[in-house]
Amino acid sequence: MSNEQITLTAADAEVDVLPGNGGRIGGLRVAGVELLRQGQRYGCFPMVPWCGRIREGRFRDGAAVRQMPLNAPPHAIHGTARNAAWRTARKSTDEAVLTYDLAEPWPYPGRVTQQVALTEGALTLTMSVETYGSSFPAQIGWHPWFNRTLGGEDVTIGFTPAWQEERGEDHLPTGRRTDPKPGPWDDCFGMPGGVDVTLTWPGQLELRVTSREEWVVVYDEQREAVCVEPQTGPPDGLNTHPRLVTPLEPLEASTTWSWTRL
Repeated sequence: MSNEQITLTAADAEVDVLPGNGGRIGGLRVAGVELLRQGQRYGCFPMVPWCGRIREGRFRDGAAVRQMPLNAPPHAIHGTARNAAWRTARKSTDEAVLTYDLAEPWPYPGRVTQQVALTEGALTLTMSVETYGSSFPAQIGWHPWFNRTLGGEDVTIGFTPAWQEERGEDHLPTGRRTDPKPGPWDDCFGMPGGVDVTLTWPGQLELRVTSREEWVVVYDEQREAVCVEPQTGPPDGLNTHPRLVTPLEPLEASTTWSWTRL
């Protein structure tokens, strides 16, 4: 694994990009305060070519049934790219572009490109999946681990989803939608107008996670961190809401985190 670290800067913000560790964002500091949980598997990693869990690691593509490794038994979770080394295509003071070529155990050749762009007061992550050959189903998402506290009061999560995916005993959506329930959550929500979630660290910082996508998983069952994960479909979406990558049409998504100091 390459230990390359790219640090982007804009105004009072710094972002660490780690191509060799799954193309993840290793840190985001605003005025010297770290917003992301630190550690090899934390920060913010790209979920691709699927998001969340695939039921029993199996998904159907036409007549073929594909089997992914059960890395969260009895399911497969969060794609393959977060465990891979990405390549740096280009970098500057405030932008980095990384690529990852899909490989085994994923059965289809293709390329993932991720752009990390920092401006004054905002970070935008953009990802695309393109195929070299046959079409295939895929998903794109991001899994940030935001620190629950920045040294003061705990963060609060503000959002108004249209629905919550009912979660079964196996942690996967049952296919039924319910009215949003109070947390704690490890749940997927629908926001048809686009993802819009505000994290507020009282007296310190407000951060908005936005995306044109309409699915977001919120996970706040851990003491150290909270996760707000915009994605192109719900967990097990390769089976229930497949988005097709074709030679003419890549799958693309983006998310922006914008912040204001309080």
